[in-house]
Amino acid sequence: MYPRSFHHVAYRCKDSRETVEFYEKALGLPYAFAVAEDRNPTTGEIDPFMHIFFALPDGSHLAFFELPEAPRMGRDENTPPWVQHLAMDVESEEALWEAKAHLEGLGIEVVGPTDHKICKSIYFFDPNGHRLELAWRTMTPGMERRLREASAPMLEEWDRTRRAPGHAAAALVD
Repeated sequence: MYPRSFHHVAYRCKDSRETVEFYEKALGLPYAFAVAEDRNPTTGEIDPFMHIFFALPDGSHLAFFELPEAPRMGRDENTPPWVQHLAMDVESEEALWEAKAHLEGLGIEVVGPTDHKICKSIYFFDPNGHRLELAWRTMTPGMERRLREASAPMLEEWDRTRRAPGHAAAALVD
């Protein structure tokens, strides 16, 4: 009954071809397949769309919808751009640096690597304005155990104060 993994994660895109070219060229994600319909299969309404899928090595997919008759896409202006993002794993620190160099070589502005203690990450935007993160996992079993043990009390304190707890998470992963 409970989810085992992601089948796909879907976002909206401005232009399917531009999105395919970016994800293939910038991230090397294979364009796996597409579904296009003129009628929404869940509502029955006329609402043309193109739904494109990129394959990830674990069998999951990153997907996008192009909706040509919908109002121009935007973003939630009440949420800072750094909050909503999609983070994807890379296999090593070297791969993270290689990705940064590759993206910058394509003229893409990259922030980082940033050391979050549990991972090192780089950040950049796709042509649709979606923030992406490539992360190399650095969390040790000890860090994970300490964070797991502190999570319930941390949530309780946050719920009361809406401020970072006195025992900052950074101290738990050092």
